[in-house]
Amino acid sequence: MNIAVIGTGYVGLVTGACFSELGVNVTCIDKDEAKISGLRKGVLPIYEPGLEELVEKNFKQHRLSFTTDLKEAVERSLVVFIAVGTPSDDQGNADLTFVKEVAASVGRSLNEYKVIVTKSTVPMGTGRTIRQIIEQTRPKPIEFSVASNPEFLREGSAVEDFMRPNRIVIGTEDSQAAAILRDLYRPLYLIETPFVITDVVTAEMIKYASNAFLATKISFINEIARLCDLLGADVHHVARGMGLDNRIGRKFLHPGPGFGGSCFPKDTLAVLAIGRGVGYEMKVVKAVVDVNEGQAPLMIDKIRETLGAPKGKVAAVLGLSFKPNTDDIRESPALKIIEGLQKEGVRVRAYDPIAMDNARAVLPSVDLCGDEYSTVEGADVLVLVTEWNQFRALDLRRIRGLMRTPAVVDLRNIYEPEEMARLGFVYRCVGRRSVDRTPGGV
Repeated sequence: MNIAVIGTGYVGLVTGACFSELGVNVTCIDKDEAKISGLRKGVLPIYEPGLEELVEKNFKQHRLSFTTDLKEAVERSLVVFIAVGTPSDDQGNADLTFVKEVAASVGRSLNEYKVIVTKSTVPMGTGRTIRQIIEQTRPKPIEFSVASNPEFLREGSAVEDFMRPNRIVIGTEDSQAAAILRDLYRPLYLIETPFVITDVVTAEMIKYASNAFLATKISFINEIARLCDLLGADVHHVARGMGLDNRIGRKFLHPGPGFGGSCFPKDTLAVLAIGRGVGYEMKVVKAVVDVNEGQAPLMIDKIRETLGAPKGKVAAVLGLSFKPNTDDIRESPALKIIEGLQKEGVRVRAYDPIAMDNARAVLPSVDLCGDEYSTVEGADVLVLVTEWNQFRALDLRRIRGLMRTPAVVDLRNIYEPEEMARLGFVYRCVGRRSVDRTPGGV
């Protein structure tokens, strides 16, 4: 089967590479000539573990190709995936400009029956809009189907999520389209992946409901962590005690500086906007957004309390991506925290294992360092923002010797307060007992 994937961003590139690994002939399309040229040379626009190897392998075996020629790619494909961006506008609505442009281009390129599938996260009713656009732009009354096949890929583990998904959601009103998409996903069906076959608008809703609920778990545990701070409870024990209940589950119960990235902030705002559009206020999701927006200021308060008088002090920030194993800094809590510290007159030094190139474009006034140890040299406080594995096993005695003041604000609760106290650190964390005085250290 030949398929086309329009858009070579995070979703499109992972989707195309993984389908090619399943034996499908895939053409990835993007209007950015530099990006396509780079992909043909093996230069990926994103970092994702395992993705570079998949692209290189399947490109060499001629199952995966890259082009700027949308018309030619669509003409030779049975299934066309739309995987372009849907950023938030000023009101929080998903901006469908790119989706509509692609739908019109696909319509003009129709030469025979095709299944047009939305991979992008889009508001309910977008499938109907795509159908209308294609009907208006197709050169003649050629039959086609519209479907929704939302992605559930976690940055940092997207290849594994595609190859071994929790479920495949297919939304379409056409039995022929459903059969084609089931056949496309047949290798996953054979490993007993659950399939949810529904209508288009319900599939679109599943994506938003899923992300909103996961964001809710994050904001909930962050609010509980705040209460633990005030009452002296340990949020780790609270989260474990909750998570062992199978009705709740252990995942996404990790307190921290709030959620970021390209999905949760955008999709929760979109859910609020969708609700407003039909005259309903999404009260729970609104609270989720409000709690998340308050997390960065709370973290800045912890750092300020640790520094005392912050002006003129030096903060070493470890972790700039919004989560480990990605170079994505979109809506990263680290950026908000750095901005807040700089407004207080703090000089910021920072390091991230992967995201440094992206950071240079948006953090011109931050001293970006070569590794974690050069970052902390002469610092008055070390701020752990992203829980990269290499930050979990720092040489803490060396860190203490390099710092001007042995103080750590651990926003991911990587270390144990008792051990940090024994090593002579002032230590603050999230929802757990802090160490405000050093007992002398070692």
